[in-house]
Amino acid sequence: IQKLCDRVASSTLLDDRRDAVRALKSLSKKYRLEVGIQAMEHLIHVLQTDRSDSEIIGYALDTLYNVISNDLEEEEQEENSAKQVDDLGSQFTEIFIKQQENVTLLLTLVEEFDFHVRWPGVKLLTSLLKQQGPQVQQIILVSPMGVSRLMDLLADSREVIRNDGVLLLQQLTKSNAAIQKIVAFENAFERLLDIITEEGNSDGGIVVEDCLLLLQNLLKNNNSNQNFFKEGSYIQRMKPWFEVGDDNCGWSAQKVTNLHLMLQLVRVLVSPTNPPGATSSCQKAMFHCGLLQQLCTILMATGVPADILTETINTVSEVIRGCQTNQDYFASVNAPSNPPRPAIVVLLMSMVNERQPFVLRCAVLYCFQCFLYKNQKGQGEIVSTLLPSTIDATGNSVSAGQLLCGGLFSTDSLSNWCAAVALAHALQENATLKEQLLRVQLATSIGNPPVSLLQQCTNILSQGSKVQTRVGLLMLLCTWLSNCSIAVTHFLHNPANVPFLTGQIAENLGEEEQLVQGLCALLLGISIYYNDNSLENYRKEKLKQLIEKRIGRENFIEKLGFISKHELYSRAAQKPQPSFSSPDHMMFDHEFTKLVKELEGVISKAIYKSSEEDKKEEEVKKTLEQHDNIVTHYKKVIREQDQELEELKQRINTLTSQNELLQATVTQQVSQIQQHKDQYNLLKVQLGKDSQHHNSHGDTLQMNGIQTEEVSKLREELEEWKNKHELLQGQLKEKDSVIEKLNSSQLEMGTTEQSSQTSKFGGLEHNNELQKELEMLRSQIQLQAVEISKLQMENQKLQVMNTTANPMLGDSGATAATSSELEGRLEQEIKELKSEVKALSEEKESLKQHLDSSSSTVAILQDEKSKLQREVAESKKEQDDLLVLLADQDQKISALKIKLKDLGVPVEDEDDTESGDQGDEDEDGDEEEQD
Repeated sequence: IQKLCDRVASSTLLDDRRDAVRALKSLSKKYRLEVGIQAMEHLIHVLQTDRSDSEIIGYALDTLYNVISNDLEEEEQEENSAKQVDDLGSQFTEIFIKQQENVTLLLTLVEEFDFHVRWPGVKLLTSLLKQQGPQVQQIILVSPMGVSRLMDLLADSREVIRNDGVLLLQQLTKSNAAIQKIVAFENAFERLLDIITEEGNSDGGIVVEDCLLLLQNLLKNNNSNQNFFKEGSYIQRMKPWFEVGDDNCGWSAQKVTNLHLMLQLVRVLVSPTNPPGATSSCQKAMFHCGLLQQLCTILMATGVPADILTETINTVSEVIRGCQTNQDYFASVNAPSNPPRPAIVVLLMSMVNERQPFVLRCAVLYCFQCFLYKNQKGQGEIVSTLLPSTIDATGNSVSAGQLLCGGLFSTDSLSNWCAAVALAHALQENATLKEQLLRVQLATSIGNPPVSLLQQCTNILSQGSKVQTRVGLLMLLCTWLSNCSIAVTHFLHNPANVPFLTGQIAENLGEEEQLVQGLCALLLGISIYYNDNSLENYRKEKLKQLIEKRIGRENFIEKLGFISKHELYSRAAQKPQPSFSSPDHMMFDHEFTKLVKELEGVISKAIYKSSEEDKKEEEVKKTLEQHDNIVTHYKKVIREQDQELEELKQRINTLTSQNELLQATVTQQVSQIQQHKDQYNLLKVQLGKDSQHHNSHGDTLQMNGIQTEEVSKLREELEEWKNKHELLQGQLKEKDSVIEKLNSSQLEMGTTEQSSQTSKFGGLEHNNELQKELEMLRSQIQLQAVEISKLQMENQKLQVMNTTANPMLGDSGATAATSSELEGRLEQEIKELKSEVKALSEEKESLKQHLDSSSSTVAILQDEKSKLQREVAESKKEQDDLLVLLADQDQKISALKIKLKDLGVPVEDEDDTESGDQGDEDEDGDEEEQD
C-alpha cells in the first residue's frame, strides 16, 4: 500500500498513476483502515489534478467509497463489532470533509456526464451524508448551486444514476428544512411523481419506494412544502395510486410496502399536528379530486391485506377529521353487502369483535373518533340510534348505538373500553346530547323493569369488573357529567353512587387500582363542581363535608393527582391517534386527557373552598352577571345609536341620489325641448317645400298629348266605318249630340279649376296660422329654459347644503336636535324641488299638447292638399279625354264628307266652310287651353 501510494504521488506517467490507483481500489475492501490512513490524501490530490482522465477519477472515487462506506463491511462484520465499523466510517468522513473544498470538488465531479465519474461520485456523496449528515448538508447548502446540481441527477436518462440520485437526495433532505424547501422549489415533486407513474405506481419496484420515502422527507413537518404541494395540484396526481383492481389476490410484498408508504404520505398532508388551515385545505382538495372516495373503496373492498386495511382506516380517519364535508360523505358510504349497511356500522362491528386484530380495532376506534370530532350532526345521528323513538323494533338492521351498547356490556374488557370511549366522543362538548342520553333505557332481563344507561354503567362499576372496563366506564361518566348539571343530578339521585365512590377513594389499594381511585376522585369532584344544589342531601357543602370526614381533602387531592402522573396518561396526551403496544396499555383517551387537564385544578380549588367562599363566589357571580347586564345594556344602546347613524347616513345617500335623479330629469327635459325645437324647424322647412312643389306640379300636369297607340286604334276604327256605310247618317247625328255635350262639360271644367285655385289660397292662409302658433310655442320654450336655469341654481344650493350636512352627521357626538333640523330643511328643499319639477312637467305636457295640435293641423292641411292634387289630376285627365274625342270626331266627319262627295252625294260648301271654320276655332281654343 505504501509503494502504491508513492507511485501515485511521484509517477509522472498517467498510466502508472492509473494502475496504482486501480491496485489501491482492489486492496481497499480488504485493507480498509490501511488504505484509508495512507492513501486518502493522495486520492484527493488525484481528484484535483487528473480531472481530464475519467478512468483514474473513477478508480479514485471508488477507492474513497470503499474506505468511507460501511455498507460492505456491515455484511461481513458481526453484531459486536458493528459499532467499531460505524466509528471507522465516520472518522474517515470527518477527515475528508475537514477541508470543505473536497465536498465542493465532489459536487463538480457529480456534474460530469461520464458514467465512470458520475456514478461513483453519487455513491461517495451519499455515503458521506450517511456518516456525517448535518455537517455535509451545511457544506452543500453554502456552496453555490450545490443543491441544484444534485437535482439534475433525477433527469439523468441512465436509471442507475437516477435511482442512486434519489437515494442521495433522501440522505440530503433528512431533518433539514432549508434544503427540503430548495429541493421542492427545484421541481422535485413533478419529477418524483413522473418517476412513480413511469414505474407503475403501487405496482412498481423499489424505485417507487425510494421516491415515496424522499417525498415523505420533503413534506413531513414542513408547512411550506405542504402548501406548495397542494397549490401545485399534486394531490390530484395521488389519486391513481389507490386505483386497486378487483383482483386483489396478488399482493406482492413490494406492492404492500409501496401502498403503505403512499397512505403514509396522504397522512403527512392531513396530520392533526399540521396547522389547522393547511390540513383543512388539503382535506377539501382530497374530497374534490376523488381521493377520499378512492380510499373508501379500498376500505370496503375484499381481499385487502390486514396491514394495508389498517393503514387505510387510519388514513381515512385523518382525511375526515374535523372536516364537515368529508364527514358527511363518510356517513353516506355503504358497504357492498346485501342489504347494504353503512360503513360506520361495519367498522364498529369489527371494533367490538374480539377476534379481530388489536391494531385494526384501534384503527376503527380512531376512525370513529375522527368522524365525531367537531361534528355535532354526526354525534346527534349516533345518539339518536339509542333513543327509544328511533330504535328499529323489527331488529332487521343493527345500528351504531346498539353495537356500542353491546360492546359496553360485553365480557371482553377491550370491547368495553373501546365502546365507552366511542360513546364519550359522541357526547364531547355537546350538552344537548348529554341530556338526551339520560332518556336511554336498557332491558336487563325478562320480567324486570328497564334500567337507564347511566344506572347500568354505575351498576357494572360496582360489580368489580376488570380495571380496563372500569377505567373506560369512568371516563365515559366523567365526560357525560362534565358541564351538565342535569346529568349530575341524575347521577346523585341514585343513593348508592356517592358511597361507592367515597369507598373506592378511601381504600389503600395496589398500583393497578390507583388509576381507578384517581378517576373516582375526578368523578366525585365533577359531581361537586357542576352541582346545582337541586338535591337537598347532595348539595355542594354536604358532599365536601363527606369528603372531609371519609377521605380527607389532602388524600382526595393526592388520589386525583394519580391520573396525570400516570405514564399511560402522558403517552395518550401526545397525539390523537390511539397507539398502544399491547391491549393492557389501553387505558387513556387523548380527548379525555384534555378534560383532566381542564378540570384538575378547578376541582382542587372547589374542594378547599368553604361555604362562605362559595357564597362569596356566588355573590361575585351575581355582581359579574349584573355588570354583564349593564355592559350588554350599554352595548345595546351603542348598537341602537350606530343603527340611527347608519339610517341618517342612508337618508343622506338617498337624498343625494334623489338630487342626482332630479338633475338627470332636468337635463332630459332640456334635451326633449331641444328635440321639439328641431322638429318644429323641420316642419317649417317641409311646409315651404310643399307649397312650392304644389305650384310647380299644377303647371306640369297640363302637358299631355295623343300617343301613337291611340292613333293606330283610330285607323282601325276608320276601316270599320268604311265597311259600315249604311250606318253613317245615324252616327253623324249621334256625334253632333256628343259634341254639344262635350262643350257643356268644358264649361264645367272651367268652373272646377277656379274652385281649386280658391282652395289653394285657403290652404296658404291655414299655413300662416300654423306659423303663428309655432311662434307662440317658441316663446313658451324660452320661458321653460329660464325656469330650468332657476331649478339648476336651486339644485346647486341643495348640494352645498348636503356637503355642509355630511360632517355634522358624521360626528358621533352630534345631538339629535341638529340632525332633526337638518332633516327638516332637507325635506323642505325636497318638497320645493318636487313642486317645481311637477310644474315643469305640467308645462311640458301643455307644450306637448300644443305640438300635437300643430302637427294635427299640418296633417289636415296635407290631407286637403292631397285631395286637391287628386281633383286637379282627375280634371286634367277628363280634359285630355274630351280633346281626344273631339279630334277624332272632326277627322271622322271630314272623312265622311269626302266619301259622300266621291259617291256623288251633294254636300253644301257653306256647311263645309262653316264646319271648317268651326273646326279651326276649336283647334285654336284647344291650343289656347294648352298654353
